[in-house]
Formats: sequence, structure tokens, C-alpha cells
Amino acid sequence: MLIRNVPGQPAPAGFEVLPAIDLRGGHVVRLAEGDFARETVYGEDPAAVARQFAGNGARWIHVVDLNGAKDGRRRQTGAVEAIVAAAGSGVACEVAGGLRDEEAVAAVLGMGAARAVVGTAALRDPGFVARLVRQFGEDRIAVALDVRGGLAVGQGWVPGAEGVPVDQALGELSDRGARTFIVTAIERDGLLTGPDLVLLARLAGLDRGRIIASAGVSSIADLRATREAGCAGAVIGRAIYEGRIDLAEAIRQMA
Repeated sequence: MLIRNVPGQPAPAGFEVLPAIDLRGGHVVRLAEGDFARETVYGEDPAAVARQFAGNGARWIHVVDLNGAKDGRRRQTGAVEAIVAAAGSGVACEVAGGLRDEEAVAAVLGMGAARAVVGTAALRDPGFVARLVRQFGEDRIAVALDVRGGLAVGQGWVPGAEGVPVDQALGELSDRGARTFIVTAIERDGLLTGPDLVLLARLAGLDRGRIIASAGVSSIADLRATREAGCAGAVIGRAIYEGRIDLAEAIRQMA
């Protein structure tokens, strides 16, 4: 599949502030600890949210197809494409959720996403990541390490999902060419209780790739703490939607 030029080129090296758009049934939502029964809806027009983020100076947007993550195949194709288009040429979008084969990854990159984020398939088969890096380049592939009880788990975080010790997963996937890792402490996701700085610092200290923090960020102070822990960026969701973080101010201060 031919991959067209990316409309939003990745931001220069530095700390990335990534506002999140989590999609379920076409709505912008947030889940608490990844629990689909604990959902809060924040909007019904994902493209409008993307335009607002772009207007506030975002250089990246983190997009998750929650239905795809749960079902194992892309479900929110139209909404994702609308977000990428609405974000415009100055914003890079990374897309996660249901990307479990080369065709799915090629599809989201082909619609203009700057980076595809793989999780379940990468944990099952680290060679999958090696193939993606060879085909698309290391800058266009990221790996989601969603951590519960010290284990990196996939399968949409469903209870009972098998896991791999996160340090082991990081090392194996780094060996296969992955350079960017989105690390989510599941127990803190959507709760605004602060990032898991111990976990983040430990993984960053292994020096096996760029660590982007996810889950728990509730303030600009939390953003600074993740940077001090060695992270290359942080994903912010609920804190923006509930007015705890002003996105434009966060981007300005973290520049």
C-alpha cells in the first residue's frame, strides 16, 4: 500500500504534550482504569475537538479507537480520518486501537497519521514490530506498554488478559527496533491521581527508547515531574476536558 506524505510532521525533538481523543461509538470519551462500564462522554464531534486542540497550539494529538482496542480490529475509521483531517498540516496525530496486522497499520498511516501505536500484537509477537519498523521506519511506529501489576498487557485491558513483565517487554521490543513507547499505568488511567513516576523513571532509566507517559496527569506540575523522570512526553486527557489543565498554557510552559 502506498503511504502518502504525512500532513502533520512530527514536532522537533523535545518534550511532547499530547492531548488525547479517546473514541467509543463516535463519541469523545474517557474510561476509568480502562473499564468500559466507567465511561464519561465529553463530546460528540471528535473533529471539532481536534480543531480546538490545534488552535491551542498542539503539535501532537493522541487518538485511541477504544472499540478497536477491545474488538481487535479498527472500528472508528471515519472518526479517526476526520480527526486527522481536522487537525491540519501543522499537527501530527498518533493513532492506537485495533492495529494488529500490517494492513491495519498501513491504513492509518495512509490516511495521514504520523505514527501508529501497536500494543497487543507487539506483545504477542515482537517480530511484528521489527517488520513494521522495516516497512515504515522507526519514527512512524510506537509501542503501547499498558501496565497492570508490573505486567504489560494487551487485549483492550480486559480482566484476565495475559501480560509480560514490562521491563522484559521494553527490552525485547527495543531490540526489534521500537524507539517510542507509550507507557500507561492502568490503575491510574482517567483518575487524575498523578503519574506513576516510579514506573516511568525506571523504564526511562533503562535507556531503551523514548518513554511517553500516560495516565494520571492532572496538572502542569505533573507534566514537569514526568519530564524530570526522564520521559520524552506525556498524554493528557481528562485533565483538559475538565479544565484542570489549560492546554495552550501547558504547551507554552513545557516548550
